[in-house]
Amino acid sequence: MSSFQTYLVGGAVRDKLLGHPYHEHDWVVVGATPEIMTDAGYLLVGKDFPVFLHPETKEEYALARSERKVAKGYQGFAISADPSITLEEDLLRRDLTINAMAEDQEGNLIDPYGGFKDLEARILRHVSPAFVEDPVRVLRLARFYARYAQYGFTIAEETKALIKTMIDSGELEALTAERVFQELLKALGEATPHHFFNALREVGALEILFPELEALFGVPQTAKYHPEIDSGVHTLMALEVSTQITNDLPTRFAILCHDFGKAITPPEEWPSHKLHEIRGVPIVEQFCDRLKVPKEFREIALKVTEYHLLMHQAFVLKPKTILKLLKRLDAIRKPQNLIRFVDACMADARGRLHFTEREYPQREYLLTLQDALQEIDLKPLIADADRKEIPNIIERAQIKKLQETIKNYSNI
Repeated sequence: MSSFQTYLVGGAVRDKLLGHPYHEHDWVVVGATPEIMTDAGYLLVGKDFPVFLHPETKEEYALARSERKVAKGYQGFAISADPSITLEEDLLRRDLTINAMAEDQEGNLIDPYGGFKDLEARILRHVSPAFVEDPVRVLRLARFYARYAQYGFTIAEETKALIKTMIDSGELEALTAERVFQELLKALGEATPHHFFNALREVGALEILFPELEALFGVPQTAKYHPEIDSGVHTLMALEVSTQITNDLPTRFAILCHDFGKAITPPEEWPSHKLHEIRGVPIVEQFCDRLKVPKEFREIALKVTEYHLLMHQAFVLKPKTILKLLKRLDAIRKPQNLIRFVDACMADARGRLHFTEREYPQREYLLTLQDALQEIDLKPLIADADRKEIPNIIERAQIKKLQETIKNYSNI
């Protein structure tokens, strides 16, 4: 018989009770030392605190631990893990009550902080005032809201008030760019990613963490094209619609960024936003620089920002303009670039009040033209050509192919 006790904790317990799909099992071990765990065949893998892999299931088992705040920021914690720490002490350090439940080996629920009651009431509530000690918890709260808003969850008023004290104390400013982007990516992959930003805005954190998005709220658009009027609302509607179109994270990131330029339209030009796609490019560049966004995400965000209006006008573009667009997207060499671009543009077109189910034939049109270019057999065209003339020969062949395809396109 083992000298320690193991408990299923956190997400698996929460999601099992909620009926939400889950795949990972996290375990807490009470009454053990690292030596006891390794003697029992567990493999030590944790660097910052003792985490072990089960010898058979390979699931993670962490020694029960407590945390004490010693410095500002989410890394400023002193961690203690020893056999005397109880399960209740370990659960107390969790962020939300619904994450502070455990299950013993017999399947009995251990719920010292009211997580099950909050789960039934669909409330996201902090476990203790220590919530304020870790600014990442604000992002995690918003991410959980993006995941569980579909079940009717709301954020507890006292938790909102607590976050306000964190904002006032400057605690959120201790978050690193890498961690903010990491949480953003996770949020973009949730069931309702737009609610991540709704939650941050609701608690007053959006203007600190994502000021480029916050700046769009209150900026009007032309009612004829945007019945929802507000530019910020439109952006989040487009992000919401994206979940029906794609699971691709770079595409969803591009949708988030595509209208940043509307925030700097001079008020005297409202509700029109002429050249917002051009004005938005440097804002997206600065946004990506600040969050240290990977190249793959940055590139598609910039392309969608600059060219989404051109895409909406695809049916009236000349073959030469279409070819130029495809080249700027590097779509001929990297077809995935075009998929991401047209999906983002479709989400933009549908992310409007009363337009969410609207057809977007431009998507199929541009993909058809792209496929046509792939059919060109260049070898016989350039076999005996002068090297300097090859680019011109290829371009003429591409334009000719586009002309033929456009002429025969059934949707025109």
